[in-house]
Amino acid sequence: MNKSIYKLLPVLFGFFVMGFCDVVGIATSYVQKDFGLNETLAGFIPSMVFVWFLLLSIPAAVMMNRIGRKRMVQVSNVITIVGMLIPFIDYNLATCMVAFVLLGIGNTILQVSLNPLLTNVVKGEALTSSLTVGQVVKAVSSFCGPFIASFAASVLGNWQYLFPIFAGITLLSALWLLSVHIPEEAPETNRSSLGGAFLLLGDRAILLLFLGIFFVVGVDVGTNTVAPKLLIERCGLSVEAAGYGSSVYFVCRTVGALIGSILLVKLSDVTYFRINILAALASAVVLFFADGMLAILILLGLIGFFCSSIFSVIYSAALKRRPEKANEISGLMIMGVFGGAVIPPLMGVMADALHCQVGSLLVIAACMVYLVGCSLWLGRARG
Repeated sequence: MNKSIYKLLPVLFGFFVMGFCDVVGIATSYVQKDFGLNETLAGFIPSMVFVWFLLLSIPAAVMMNRIGRKRMVQVSNVITIVGMLIPFIDYNLATCMVAFVLLGIGNTILQVSLNPLLTNVVKGEALTSSLTVGQVVKAVSSFCGPFIASFAASVLGNWQYLFPIFAGITLLSALWLLSVHIPEEAPETNRSSLGGAFLLLGDRAILLLFLGIFFVVGVDVGTNTVAPKLLIERCGLSVEAAGYGSSVYFVCRTVGALIGSILLVKLSDVTYFRINILAALASAVVLFFADGMLAILILLGLIGFFCSSIFSVIYSAALKRRPEKANEISGLMIMGVFGGAVIPPLMGVMADALHCQVGSLLVIAACMVYLVGCSLWLGRARG
């Protein structure tokens, strides 16, 4: 048992590094302010991070079959460290974009490889719960991001000190993982290919779950991005103060993931999915009409709480569908994370068209409607 925990802890700490991609929410507000960007242009900043999930997830899964899961995690750590140091050395719009690109590339590789690596440590029916624990750690990281940015801005004198702090934490994660031995299957040299991975989308269930990942990440990144903007628009807060909207969202997501990791051991994951997405959609509808700061924060928190375990349920359902193709399934599901690149620009366009953040909320609600349908289909498929 002690040996299992010894191997599990550095893997779970990797989920903390995984959460760094969510800092793009509050970073968008800072960069938009620093360089005077409009909503449409600012909406493309998260795309710099999340578009790589579309372009690199499957190639990363194929490469992982050849060099192993742990080595792929370490590759991601190196890329993330380099990306976080660049804008700290020279801060301008171009270096910020390069940093977000490298953060996205590193995070793509990390998400493709870290989730399957967890299956080398945790087996059987505990997988969904363990993946949810990983999401708890990721949510803690996401929750800390705006506070680290605020601390850097107020105490250290510049929010950009967030970048070397993230680089240092990533280095710690890499060294910790390097110190443990995790047995893996022998690398495959001839059985995996890009075409073979994409062929899995011919399975209707895999396709619907892939789209589920696309839209739940769209909801997550979209809510994270719109949270400070709502507080700025409706409550007149500064960028620094509005960043706590993202923190409230993430702390509630953390609590939700923690509770989910416990409940999913005993409850049906499909039922849990269905109840939570319906509650999240109801919260989003009410958010259309909320004006006061307290009401907005409560509703953002409720969305974070109810959406916290949905990613894990969908991802686990896909792995259980084709366990013999775990690496390829991981690549496909993580490719769906590029929803975080597509949804924020759509939100920006809609916000500019309607001249308010109601446009952004319409896009988020539409994503939730699909997830409601996905939960209903998954229940019928299980039945």
